[in-house]
Amino acid sequence: MTDSQWEVLSNQGVTIAGVVYFLALLSHLIEWAGLRKVPHTEEVHTGKVALFGRLGLLLTMIAALAHFVALVGRGMAADPNRVPWGNMYEFVISSTFFVTLIYLVVYKKFKLSWMAPLVVGFVLSVLMVAVVWLHSPVAPLTEALLSPWLVIHVVSAVIATAAFSLGGILVILHLVKDRREKKGGPAPLYGYLARVPSTAVLDRLAYRMHAFAFPVWTFAVLITGPIWAHEAWSRYWNWDPKEVWAFITWVVYAAYLHARSTAGMRGRTASILAIIGLLTLWFNFIGINFFSTTSQHSYAEGAAVVEVIPVEQTVDPTA
Repeated sequence: MTDSQWEVLSNQGVTIAGVVYFLALLSHLIEWAGLRKVPHTEEVHTGKVALFGRLGLLLTMIAALAHFVALVGRGMAADPNRVPWGNMYEFVISSTFFVTLIYLVVYKKFKLSWMAPLVVGFVLSVLMVAVVWLHSPVAPLTEALLSPWLVIHVVSAVIATAAFSLGGILVILHLVKDRREKKGGPAPLYGYLARVPSTAVLDRLAYRMHAFAFPVWTFAVLITGPIWAHEAWSRYWNWDPKEVWAFITWVVYAAYLHARSTAGMRGRTASILAIIGLLTLWFNFIGINFFSTTSQHSYAEGAAVVEVIPVEQTVDPTA
Protein backbone atom coordinates (compact mmCIF):
# COMPACT_ATOMS: atom_id res chain seq x y z
CA MET A 1 0.00 0.00 0.00
CA THR A 2 1.13 3.54 -0.68
CA ASP A 3 1.42 6.23 1.98
CA SER A 4 -1.74 7.94 0.72
CA GLN A 5 -3.65 4.64 0.87
CA TRP A 6 -2.51 4.11 4.46
CA GLU A 7 -3.68 7.61 5.33
CA VAL A 8 -7.07 6.93 3.72
CA LEU A 9 -7.28 3.67 5.70
CA SER A 10 -6.52 5.58 8.90
CA ASN A 11 -9.23 8.15 8.22
CA GLN A 12 -11.69 5.40 7.38
CA GLY A 13 -10.73 3.56 10.57
CA VAL A 14 -11.45 6.63 12.67
CA THR A 15 -14.79 7.10 10.91
CA ILE A 16 -15.79 3.47 11.41
CA ALA A 17 -14.68 3.59 15.03
CA GLY A 18 -16.79 6.71 15.60
CA VAL A 19 -19.87 5.11 14.04
CA VAL A 20 -19.49 1.89 16.02
CA TYR A 21 -18.80 3.80 19.26
CA PHE A 22 -22.06 5.68 18.61
CA LEU A 23 -23.94 2.39 18.12
CA ALA A 24 -22.37 1.04 21.33
CA LEU A 25 -23.43 4.17 23.20
CA LEU A 26 -26.95 3.83 21.80
CA SER A 27 -27.10 0.19 22.95
CA HIS A 28 -26.02 1.11 26.46
CA LEU A 29 -28.47 4.00 26.63
CA ILE A 30 -31.29 1.63 25.65
CA GLU A 31 -30.06 -0.79 28.30
CA TRP A 32 -30.07 1.83 31.02
CA ALA A 33 -33.36 3.31 29.87
CA GLY A 34 -34.89 -0.07 30.60
CA LEU A 35 -33.54 0.14 34.16
CA ARG A 36 -34.58 3.67 34.98
CA LYS A 37 -37.68 2.72 36.98
CA VAL A 38 -36.34 -0.43 38.60
CA PRO A 39 -34.86 -0.28 42.13
CA HIS A 40 -31.25 -1.36 42.46
CA THR A 41 -32.25 -4.19 44.79
CA GLU A 42 -33.97 -6.10 41.97
CA GLU A 43 -32.18 -8.37 39.50
CA VAL A 44 -33.10 -7.12 36.06
CA HIS A 45 -30.19 -8.04 33.80
CA THR A 46 -32.18 -10.58 31.85
CA GLY A 47 -33.88 -10.68 28.48
CA LYS A 48 -33.67 -7.57 26.30
CA VAL A 49 -31.89 -5.47 28.91
CA ALA A 50 -29.02 -7.96 29.16
CA LEU A 51 -28.96 -8.32 25.37
CA PHE A 52 -28.40 -4.61 24.82
CA GLY A 53 -25.68 -4.61 27.48
CA ARG A 54 -23.79 -7.45 25.79
CA LEU A 55 -24.32 -5.85 22.38
CA GLY A 56 -22.89 -2.57 23.64
CA LEU A 57 -19.79 -4.33 24.98
CA LEU A 58 -19.29 -6.22 21.71
CA LEU A 59 -19.65 -3.02 19.68
CA THR A 60 -17.15 -1.28 21.94
CA MET A 61 -14.63 -4.05 21.23
CA ILE A 62 -15.23 -3.75 17.48
CA ALA A 63 -14.83 0.03 17.68
CA ALA A 64 -11.57 -0.40 19.59
CA LEU A 65 -10.29 -2.69 16.84
CA ALA A 66 -11.17 -0.14 14.15
CA HIS A 67 -9.56 2.54 16.33
CA PHE A 68 -6.35 0.49 16.49
CA VAL A 69 -6.33 0.01 12.72
CA ALA A 70 -6.64 3.79 12.34
CA LEU A 71 -3.56 4.28 14.53
CA VAL A 72 -1.54 1.70 12.59
CA GLY A 73 -2.58 3.28 9.30
CA ARG A 74 -1.58 6.71 10.54
CA GLY A 75 1.91 5.50 11.42
CA MET A 76 2.35 3.58 8.18
CA ALA A 77 1.26 6.61 6.13
CA ALA A 78 4.33 8.57 7.23
CA ASP A 79 7.60 8.38 5.33
CA PRO A 80 9.56 6.95 7.02
CA ASN A 81 7.07 4.90 9.01
CA ARG A 82 6.75 6.02 12.61
CA VAL A 83 4.62 5.74 15.71
CA PRO A 84 1.37 7.75 15.36
CA TRP A 85 2.30 10.45 17.89
CA GLY A 86 3.56 13.26 15.69
CA ASN A 87 0.97 15.96 16.40
CA MET A 88 -1.97 16.86 18.58
CA TYR A 89 -4.54 14.99 16.44
CA GLU A 90 -2.53 11.79 16.64
CA PHE A 91 -1.97 12.14 20.38
CA VAL A 92 -5.69 12.61 21.03
CA ILE A 93 -6.80 9.62 18.96
CA SER A 94 -4.10 7.55 20.68
CA SER A 95 -5.22 8.67 24.14
CA THR A 96 -8.86 7.82 23.43
CA PHE A 97 -7.84 4.39 22.19
CA PHE A 98 -6.01 3.72 25.45
CA VAL A 99 -9.03 4.92 27.43
CA THR A 100 -11.08 2.22 25.71
CA LEU A 101 -8.32 -0.38 26.00
CA ILE A 102 -7.77 0.15 29.74
CA TYR A 103 -11.52 0.09 30.33
CA LEU A 104 -11.90 -3.21 28.47
CA VAL A 105 -8.92 -4.75 30.28
CA VAL A 106 -10.31 -3.99 33.76
CA TYR A 107 -13.98 -4.36 32.76
CA LYS A 108 -14.45 -7.87 34.15
CA LYS A 109 -12.14 -7.60 37.16
CA PHE A 110 -13.86 -4.54 38.60
CA LYS A 111 -17.33 -5.25 37.14
CA LEU A 112 -17.50 -1.94 35.27
CA SER A 113 -20.58 -2.48 33.10
CA TRP A 114 -22.16 0.54 34.82
CA MET A 115 -19.36 2.76 33.42
CA ALA A 116 -20.07 1.81 29.81
CA PRO A 117 -22.24 4.77 28.69
CA LEU A 118 -19.90 7.29 30.29
CA VAL A 119 -16.68 5.81 28.93
CA VAL A 120 -18.04 5.27 25.42
CA GLY A 121 -19.66 8.71 25.42
CA PHE A 122 -16.39 10.33 26.54
CA VAL A 123 -14.30 8.53 23.90
CA LEU A 124 -16.82 9.33 21.16
CA SER A 125 -17.00 13.02 22.11
CA VAL A 126 -13.22 13.51 22.27
CA LEU A 127 -12.76 11.58 19.02
CA MET A 128 -15.26 13.88 17.30
CA VAL A 129 -13.41 16.94 18.59
CA ALA A 130 -10.15 15.53 17.23
CA VAL A 131 -11.63 14.88 13.78
CA VAL A 132 -13.45 18.19 13.48
CA TRP A 133 -10.91 20.62 14.99
CA LEU A 134 -7.54 18.90 15.30
CA HIS A 135 -7.13 16.82 12.15
CA SER A 136 -4.01 17.46 10.10
CA PRO A 137 -2.36 15.60 7.21
CA VAL A 138 0.38 13.09 7.89
CA ALA A 139 3.82 14.74 7.81
CA PRO A 140 7.41 13.63 8.51
CA LEU A 141 8.90 14.37 11.91
CA THR A 142 11.71 16.83 12.46
CA GLU A 143 15.17 15.55 13.32
CA ALA A 144 14.90 15.84 17.10
CA LEU A 145 11.70 13.77 17.12
CA LEU A 146 13.37 10.91 15.26
CA SER A 147 14.44 9.37 18.52
CA PRO A 148 13.56 6.22 20.48
CA TRP A 149 12.54 8.58 23.28
CA LEU A 150 9.51 9.52 21.17
CA VAL A 151 8.09 6.04 21.78
CA ILE A 152 9.16 5.79 25.43
CA HIS A 153 8.15 9.28 26.50
CA VAL A 154 4.90 9.62 24.59
CA VAL A 155 3.49 6.15 25.16
CA SER A 156 3.86 6.59 28.92
CA ALA A 157 2.18 10.02 28.71
CA VAL A 158 -0.66 8.57 26.62
CA ILE A 159 -1.29 5.66 29.00
CA ALA A 160 -1.19 7.93 32.05
CA THR A 161 -3.57 10.42 30.43
CA ALA A 162 -6.03 7.65 29.61
CA ALA A 163 -5.91 6.23 33.14
CA PHE A 164 -6.25 9.67 34.75
CA SER A 165 -9.27 10.33 32.50
CA LEU A 166 -10.95 7.12 33.65
CA GLY A 167 -10.14 8.07 37.23
CA GLY A 168 -11.70 11.46 36.58
CA ILE A 169 -14.94 9.83 35.43
CA LEU A 170 -14.99 7.82 38.65
CA VAL A 171 -14.51 10.82 40.93
CA ILE A 172 -17.19 12.81 39.06
CA LEU A 173 -19.58 9.89 39.55
CA HIS A 174 -18.60 9.84 43.21
CA LEU A 175 -19.54 13.50 43.63
CA VAL A 176 -22.82 13.10 41.74
CA LYS A 177 -23.94 10.04 43.67
CA ASP A 178 -22.86 11.51 47.01
CA ARG A 179 -24.90 14.65 46.33
CA ARG A 180 -27.90 12.62 45.18
CA GLU A 181 -27.84 10.39 48.25
CA LYS A 182 -27.60 13.35 50.63
CA LYS A 183 -30.39 15.15 48.81
CA GLY A 184 -32.69 12.14 48.55
CA GLY A 185 -32.23 10.85 52.08
CA PRO A 186 -33.14 7.22 52.78
CA ALA A 187 -35.37 6.91 49.69
CA PRO A 188 -34.15 4.17 47.28
CA LEU A 189 -32.38 5.26 44.10
CA TYR A 190 -33.72 4.30 40.70
CA GLY A 191 -32.24 4.18 37.22
CA TYR A 192 -28.60 4.68 36.38
CA LEU A 193 -27.35 5.88 39.75
CA ALA A 194 -28.98 2.88 41.41
CA ARG A 195 -26.60 0.59 39.48
CA VAL A 196 -23.52 2.66 40.26
CA PRO A 197 -21.60 1.20 43.24
CA SER A 198 -21.59 2.92 46.61
CA THR A 199 -19.59 6.08 47.11
CA ALA A 200 -17.04 4.09 49.13
CA VAL A 201 -16.49 1.70 46.22
CA LEU A 202 -16.25 4.59 43.75
CA ASP A 203 -13.71 6.29 45.97
CA ARG A 204 -11.65 3.11 46.18
CA LEU A 205 -11.77 2.46 42.41
CA ALA A 206 -10.78 6.06 41.68
CA TYR A 207 -7.82 5.73 44.03
CA ARG A 208 -6.66 2.52 42.35
CA MET A 209 -6.89 4.07 38.88
CA HIS A 210 -4.93 7.13 39.97
CA ALA A 211 -2.40 4.96 41.81
CA PHE A 212 -1.75 3.14 38.53
CA ALA A 213 -1.56 6.30 36.42
CA PHE A 214 0.67 8.35 38.73
CA PRO A 215 3.93 6.34 38.47
CA VAL A 216 3.45 6.13 34.70
CA TRP A 217 3.00 9.91 34.59
CA THR A 218 6.06 10.33 36.82
CA PHE A 219 8.09 8.21 34.40
CA ALA A 220 6.89 10.34 31.47
CA VAL A 221 7.30 13.78 33.07
CA LEU A 222 10.24 13.49 35.45
CA ILE A 223 12.39 10.83 33.79
CA THR A 224 11.94 10.34 30.04
CA GLY A 225 10.81 13.93 29.40
CA PRO A 226 13.96 15.59 30.77
CA ILE A 227 16.19 12.98 29.08
CA TRP A 228 14.59 13.65 25.72
CA ALA A 229 14.71 17.42 26.31
CA HIS A 230 18.44 17.18 26.95
CA GLU A 231 18.92 15.12 23.80
CA ALA A 232 16.92 17.60 21.69
CA TRP A 233 17.81 20.95 23.28
CA SER A 234 20.88 20.17 25.45
CA ARG A 235 18.91 21.18 28.56
CA TYR A 236 16.95 19.01 30.98
CA TRP A 237 14.57 21.80 31.96
CA ASN A 238 13.59 24.85 29.90
CA TRP A 239 10.76 26.39 31.94
CA ASP A 240 8.55 25.72 28.94
CA PRO A 241 4.81 26.22 29.69
CA LYS A 242 4.08 22.57 29.02
CA GLU A 243 6.88 21.42 31.28
CA VAL A 244 5.63 23.69 34.04
CA TRP A 245 2.00 22.56 33.70
CA ALA A 246 3.02 18.90 33.49
CA PHE A 247 4.85 19.38 36.79
CA ILE A 248 1.83 21.19 38.29
CA THR A 249 -0.31 18.20 37.29
CA TRP A 250 2.20 15.88 38.94
CA VAL A 251 2.12 17.93 42.16
CA VAL A 252 -1.70 17.94 42.31
CA TYR A 253 -1.98 14.19 41.79
CA ALA A 254 0.86 13.58 44.26
CA ALA A 255 -1.05 15.62 46.83
CA TYR A 256 -4.24 13.65 46.11
CA LEU A 257 -2.55 10.26 46.48
CA HIS A 258 -0.55 11.32 49.54
CA ALA A 259 -3.58 12.73 51.32
CA ARG A 260 -5.71 9.78 50.28
CA SER A 261 -3.25 7.18 51.58
CA THR A 262 -1.68 8.84 54.64
CA ALA A 263 -4.13 11.42 55.91
CA GLY A 264 -7.12 9.22 55.26
CA MET A 265 -8.75 11.82 53.04
CA ARG A 266 -11.93 10.40 51.59
CA GLY A 267 -15.05 11.47 49.80
CA ARG A 268 -15.79 14.92 48.42
CA THR A 269 -12.52 16.65 49.30
CA ALA A 270 -10.38 13.96 47.67
CA SER A 271 -12.63 13.90 44.58
CA ILE A 272 -12.38 17.67 44.12
CA LEU A 273 -8.57 17.47 44.34
CA ALA A 274 -8.52 14.73 41.71
CA ILE A 275 -10.75 16.79 39.40
CA ILE A 276 -8.35 19.73 39.74
CA GLY A 277 -5.59 17.38 38.62
CA LEU A 278 -7.66 16.29 35.62
CA LEU A 279 -8.30 19.91 34.62
CA THR A 280 -4.60 20.77 34.79
CA LEU A 281 -3.81 17.64 32.77
CA TRP A 282 -6.11 18.46 29.87
CA PHE A 283 -5.28 22.16 29.96
CA ASN A 284 -1.64 21.19 29.60
CA PHE A 285 -2.28 18.97 26.61
CA ILE A 286 -4.83 21.12 24.79
CA GLY A 287 -5.04 24.58 26.29
CA ILE A 288 -1.34 25.41 26.15
CA ASN A 289 -1.32 24.73 22.42
CA PHE A 290 -3.91 27.44 21.84
CA PHE A 291 -3.06 29.99 24.52
CA SER A 292 0.74 29.91 24.61
CA THR A 293 2.95 31.54 21.98
CA THR A 294 6.24 30.58 23.64
CA SER A 295 5.95 26.83 24.18
CA GLN A 296 8.49 24.75 22.29
CA HIS A 297 6.10 21.82 22.64
CA SER A 298 3.17 23.53 20.96
CA TYR A 299 1.79 21.88 17.86
CA ALA A 300 -1.78 23.15 17.76
CA GLU A 301 -1.52 23.49 14.01
CA GLY A 302 -0.32 19.95 13.57
CA ALA A 303 1.98 19.15 10.69
CA ALA A 304 2.34 22.75 9.59
CA VAL A 305 4.09 23.59 12.84
CA VAL A 306 6.35 20.58 12.54
CA GLU A 307 7.52 21.71 9.13
CA VAL A 308 8.51 25.26 10.01
CA ILE A 309 9.93 25.15 13.56
CA PRO A 310 13.73 24.83 13.60
CA VAL A 311 15.38 21.93 15.33
CA GLU A 312 16.32 23.88 18.44
CA GLN A 313 12.64 24.68 18.94
CA THR A 314 11.35 21.30 17.95
CA VAL A 315 7.84 20.17 18.71
CA ASP A 316 7.28 17.63 21.44
CA PRO A 317 4.13 15.60 20.67
CA THR A 318 3.24 14.80 24.26
CA ALA A 319 0.18 16.99 24.28
